[in-house]
Amino acid sequence: MERTSLRAWPGRPYPLGATWDGEGVNFALFSENATAVELCLFDGPDAGSESQRIRVEEHTDQVWHVYIPGLWPGQHYGYRVHGPYQPDAGHRFNPHKLLIDPYAKSIAGTVEWSDAMFGYRMGDPKQDLSFDTRDNAGNIPKCVVIDPAFTWGGDQLLRTPWDKTVIYEAHVKSLTARHPDVPDAMRGRYAGLTTPAVIDHLLALGVTAIELLPVHHFVRDKHLADRGLTNYWGYNSIGFFAPDIRYATSPVRGRHVREFKTMVKTLHSAGIEVILDVVYNHTAEGNHLGPTLSFRGIDNASYYRLVDDDKRYYMDYTGCGNTLNVTHPRTLQLIMDSLRYWVLDMHVDGFRFDLASALARELHAVDRLSAFFDILHQDPVLSQVKLIAEPWDVGEGGYQVGNFPVGWAEWNGKFRDTIRRYVKGDGGQVAELAYRLTGSSDLYGMSGRRPYASVNFITAHDGFTLHDLVSYNEKHNEANGEQNRDGTDDNLSWNCGVEGPTDDPAVLALRERQKRNCLALLLLSQGVPMLCGGDEIGRTQRGNNNAYCQDNEISWFDWKLDRTQRALLTYTRTLIAFRKRHPVLRRRRFFQGRRIRGSEVKDIAWFRPDGKEMTDDDWNAGYAKSLAYRLAGEAISERDEKGRPIVDHTLLFLLNAHHERLAFTLPAHKRGVRWQPILDTAVAEPSARTARLLKGGVQYDVEARSVVVLVLQPK
Repeated sequence: MERTSLRAWPGRPYPLGATWDGEGVNFALFSENATAVELCLFDGPDAGSESQRIRVEEHTDQVWHVYIPGLWPGQHYGYRVHGPYQPDAGHRFNPHKLLIDPYAKSIAGTVEWSDAMFGYRMGDPKQDLSFDTRDNAGNIPKCVVIDPAFTWGGDQLLRTPWDKTVIYEAHVKSLTARHPDVPDAMRGRYAGLTTPAVIDHLLALGVTAIELLPVHHFVRDKHLADRGLTNYWGYNSIGFFAPDIRYATSPVRGRHVREFKTMVKTLHSAGIEVILDVVYNHTAEGNHLGPTLSFRGIDNASYYRLVDDDKRYYMDYTGCGNTLNVTHPRTLQLIMDSLRYWVLDMHVDGFRFDLASALARELHAVDRLSAFFDILHQDPVLSQVKLIAEPWDVGEGGYQVGNFPVGWAEWNGKFRDTIRRYVKGDGGQVAELAYRLTGSSDLYGMSGRRPYASVNFITAHDGFTLHDLVSYNEKHNEANGEQNRDGTDDNLSWNCGVEGPTDDPAVLALRERQKRNCLALLLLSQGVPMLCGGDEIGRTQRGNNNAYCQDNEISWFDWKLDRTQRALLTYTRTLIAFRKRHPVLRRRRFFQGRRIRGSEVKDIAWFRPDGKEMTDDDWNAGYAKSLAYRLAGEAISERDEKGRPIVDHTLLFLLNAHHERLAFTLPAHKRGVRWQPILDTAVAEPSARTARLLKGGVQYDVEARSVVVLVLQPK
């Protein structure tokens, strides 16, 4: 039914999206190839048909725009876009399908799957070359006009220096869904992250940033819905401006936007940055047989990369059916506008870009000088926040670790793989291990980047948890309903002798030691450590290394900690605190392997177990599983914020991945100083070997499969 009181004014082509100015709402939608656009207004999120359909008459620079005086925040809306339906020419317009505004800042509800969600007739022999005339308005979530006002007070981006950053990767729901000290209504919600229980845990742990798995509004895939599963991780975005409503305590009229802002403000008040995992490489519309939800029906040929010689099909560098066309200026604008919105309006501190190589493809090759990078680097807002790349995609030449330009940090997959191989006992790792422990200068040193370009991790959301890494040789993904075919088979894991749960005390003790080894190498290496949330409390996914569809106890943290889990938590806290106390572990420049500023010793030196410095032959010895190295605290050659030289204690690391105990000869240093053992992964208590002071030249027994850290102390 039409509301005759509404009038339509010409409006403005900028900004894109729905903008309330206090008197009405301006609507602006880009479509290069559309022939007509209709704005559809709804009385609520569950309305099956529009209360008014307004033809958008104005069309400026490929933007369709209209202003409706008298509309207020909370108004639900969508679009119907007319144009040719010619899939083989790249066009898939279908006005029978209500479409989500790509710039919607609030999206109410979720997709309710039916055949009407597809632009073609499901089951037709011609597949997507057929045309479907059923209306989908009752099945698609509505966009909501928001009031952007929010009392931020003095809140601003924290801008924690990279060298002082410790990242904690977590899922909004997983972290709090089972937390006994989080109120029931707040569990699994943005609000849950504002509770004292969560804030206190993060602060006690010592992390400085929380990296959230995708919170952009996403779609539950039909094939998962049909199996009673969901796209739990959220890597299936459809709304790049809208925080997902599923994490809100209330779905009323865009309230979840305010809840998200409150979460950010609360975390900032505690000194914790918020980094978002963002998915701009593809959308939830899938391949040519996917649904028509937004971009496909608004302007398929502009928003997506299509196969040159048959535009019916999509280029797929993501493994998700489509790839956004970042070579088109309006698609690139969409991404940049989205990023700026999350920084300027939502106050987030940075981004981790999923499958970032897909964004850097100009034609088909990954290009370090692509328009995407150029625009980011010159942008006065985005160039100043944390930018982290997942430096690969699934296309040819997509593995680009070390190849992103200055200004970017990267998930260092080589760090992950090298540490995993070394800890489980593979030989021939020490040469590459040395690079990974010292910031990966082989990857980042020659291009003007710094050690903090390397975001070091051993586990992440994708793959085994730390507990499962030392408990399973094989993946166990049966719960995903794909006959255990999904997920990687290359886990570089070792179950310590028994697959899965066991009561064997020797196996359990070894597993705990291996966890401590991994955490020590992660948190005491140069670069930026990223801890996978839950690893500090021994979280398990029961061997599932691809829990993307598991919205249940497989993914949710279990906060009922036994003695062993509490000990691991204490150990993790100790390691992070140790890292923070010692700037020699957080260098902003790479080691030179030489004396610095008159120091009596090299800034870094490498030793064999017998105390002699490593030779080329030693580095090339394929069987070696042991290594020692010294970081000279007096040779950092860096200054603090006030220009004062940074000086620290000298640290010595003894690494033994052998299955037997090994005696290390402690290297000599200055006269009158002694080595004091501080950390030893062979024991569960971090301070178990802190009493002795040892001079250079004496032997120190390092237990099998363990790491020891010593600090140089005055006599």
